[in-house]
Amino acid sequence: MHRPAPSGEGSGPGKSPVRVSSKSRRPLWRRWNIPAGFGALIWLVVIGAPLYALVASTLRTRDDYLEKGALSIPGEPTLENYNKVLESSFFQYLVNTAIVTVASAAIVIVLSVTIGYTVVRTRTRMSQRFFQVFLLGLAIPAQAVIIPVYLIITKLNLYDSLLGIILPVSAFSLPVCVLILSGTMRDIDEEMYESMALDGAGPARILWQLVVPLSRSGISTVGVYAALQAWNNFLFPLILTQSQETKVLTLGLYDFVGQFRVDIPALLAAVVLSIVPIFVVYLFARRQLVNGLMGVGGK
Repeated sequence: MHRPAPSGEGSGPGKSPVRVSSKSRRPLWRRWNIPAGFGALIWLVVIGAPLYALVASTLRTRDDYLEKGALSIPGEPTLENYNKVLESSFFQYLVNTAIVTVASAAIVIVLSVTIGYTVVRTRTRMSQRFFQVFLLGLAIPAQAVIIPVYLIITKLNLYDSLLGIILPVSAFSLPVCVLILSGTMRDIDEEMYESMALDGAGPARILWQLVVPLSRSGISTVGVYAALQAWNNFLFPLILTQSQETKVLTLGLYDFVGQFRVDIPALLAAVVLSIVPIFVVYLFARRQLVNGLMGVGGK
């Protein structure tokens, strides 16, 4: 009498038994990582609540905000606060901030690429000491040297100009950017340098045709970092400028702060509008940013 094949075994000749994983036989609720899910939920609330309060506050009037608070649902959403921001000098502040950001990022990229390449390829004791001294800038906060910076900018007749903001912002971004790019360049195989040198390539050609293409992730990271530092900088524009024509976004937010009152919904609407451009840049460059930061340590 023919017996049916037991469950989980092949019925045909030459077929190996089908093994059912013990993990797949476990109930669904036992496969859930409940502590991790609970922690993720808490983190979502911690991150989501301020974002909701920020956006929701921009969609209500000042009286409604003061009466119901930031976390309540807007009863009658309105775009009045965004219209108020756009009718102010917001676009002028935006253009000034864009000029400072683009110029600072360009200066930092050019200098950090050349300095990082020099540090990696010039292996003398003097260059290493120079690199170590250069990295001391990581330990010096801008607040500690703001008075000497102010005196230098004043002596150069750059006070109350966008260039007076661009130069110190770029200088304080350089140490981190050089550290990132030097780590990225150390990951380039030594044989590639030697093969190009044997072909008669000089240092400039090696830098342009080998190092720059293979360091694109690090360069993108440096560009995004420098742009963020310039876009969000508050101290240097506050100390080194005073006229309306040189205001940037971080200072322009004070237009909605009076002596005896603060228009919080309009202020938060200006904050949201100022976030959008740099957030868009981050969305396009986030992969290069992560890849570049992973190469900081070098080999």
